[in-house]
Amino acid sequence: MIRVGGIRVSLDTDFSRLEDICAKKLRIERSRLISVSLAKKSVDARKKSDVHFLISLDIEAKGEEKLLKTLKNAVKYKKPEYSIPTVKNAAYRPVIVGFGPAGMFAALVLAMAGAKPIVLERGGDVDSRVKAVEEFQSGGKLDTECNVQFGEGGAGTFSDGKLTTGIKDKRIGWILERLVEFGAPEEILYLAKPHIGTDKLRGAVKALREEVISLGGEVIFNAKFCGFEAENGSISAAKYKKGGEICTIDTKSVILATGHSARDVFELLYNEKIDLSQKSFSVGVRAEHLRTDVDKAMYGAFAGHKALKAADYKLAVHLPNGRTLYTFCMCPGGYVVAASSEEGRLAVNGMSCFARDAENSNSALLVNVGPEDYDSDHPLAGMWFQRDLEEKAFRAGGSDYHAPAAVLRDFMEGRVSEKLGRVKPSYRPDVKFAAPEEYLPDYVCESLRMGITEMGKKIQGFDDGDTLLTGIESRSSSPVRINRGEDMQSLSLKGLYPCGEGAGYAGGIVSAAVDGMKCAEALLEAIV
Repeated sequence: MIRVGGIRVSLDTDFSRLEDICAKKLRIERSRLISVSLAKKSVDARKKSDVHFLISLDIEAKGEEKLLKTLKNAVKYKKPEYSIPTVKNAAYRPVIVGFGPAGMFAALVLAMAGAKPIVLERGGDVDSRVKAVEEFQSGGKLDTECNVQFGEGGAGTFSDGKLTTGIKDKRIGWILERLVEFGAPEEILYLAKPHIGTDKLRGAVKALREEVISLGGEVIFNAKFCGFEAENGSISAAKYKKGGEICTIDTKSVILATGHSARDVFELLYNEKIDLSQKSFSVGVRAEHLRTDVDKAMYGAFAGHKALKAADYKLAVHLPNGRTLYTFCMCPGGYVVAASSEEGRLAVNGMSCFARDAENSNSALLVNVGPEDYDSDHPLAGMWFQRDLEEKAFRAGGSDYHAPAAVLRDFMEGRVSEKLGRVKPSYRPDVKFAAPEEYLPDYVCESLRMGITEMGKKIQGFDDGDTLLTGIESRSSSPVRINRGEDMQSLSLKGLYPCGEGAGYAGGIVSAAVDGMKCAEALLEAIV
């Protein structure tokens, strides 16, 4: 097979006729083509007067060696293979704590291997989560165990479902194929910036769970991990609480994939003298613009073309104060959502459905913070720092889970907003005007002011005065790392596999899923 990249095609291209495109663009006789498939598709909008697609094609053809010598941007390509060993008559069942991307794919690999994993998920299933989140966003009570952070699918289930990642790994293609198998759109296999959307991701998550169960695995919802037992420096049992009762599972392996918001787990591990360390993370706000404004800024006269989805962007600026302001988890045509998981503390996140057709587009505007900002060398100092900011944001919003918001022109001029501009807030239950200084450190606010101005030079209208800033975005990554060795096991306890975003080893759906698979593989290697 040959992969040919850098093929330019117009926005009006009919992609159902790939063989015709291939023959015409690459000047190959159609009779030589055996099969043609789309390997990658991206939008090239560097020139607003000439927006088009760039595609890569996988080609099977007669005389491939000759084609390799004559075609530009052509390489011999073989699809990466991924195999899973088989476990027979295992002496115990491994336990997975958490059923977000890391836990889900760890469970899938172990189930496919025949290890019959037991998954403990503190929250409810997807359907229960949707009801709990909707009730909270409608002004009801926060369920601290079932919310945007906790429950089947993890925090990613209430996000944009982005599948972009900065890592290179053979497992990524396998993950995307499984997601398509479980109901995700087929386009995620070739789009340069794939996403599922929260609406379609929920169905895929349920289908994955059903597959794990069909292979002999077990998923226990509303089961809160509350500790472990150890003998001679190794795990001997996992404990969880369900319905007020403490239950124990005898096991020698626990994959700990609890996510970045399970602060009680960090405290439990610290008290059990598990090796932890501080980790840098980021804090800031969600910036909302009108989707049509972002589309026009990114696509120019091509904005609104039927072949183009809502525009996205990715920005980073390095500032004179030594900080960096960058955009994160950009949600085209999406919503700012209530992401709190603890009473008296407020956090926001971004979410989009597959269609990305909501009125606003939003992204996190984040400033890096690290151990030098925590005023303590305690392993949990970053978590305490994060909690303190969320408590301040809760109070700034009126202590009722309304989010503190500011109109950009007012923020830039140092005054509290009194009225909205063209951009209306998408956050529910509602927002309350407050200055970001009420909940963010001065150096973060300074970085926001300087950085937004610089970003406005890169994307026209990014610094528009009507832009709405809603806080606090504080859950971009974990403030704690659970240290592990090359065997993926805790440095303090054999059989404990710290995994995914919560352990400090991933930063998104795909990278977390990859880490979950690596932990499952290491576990299998230890028991096969």
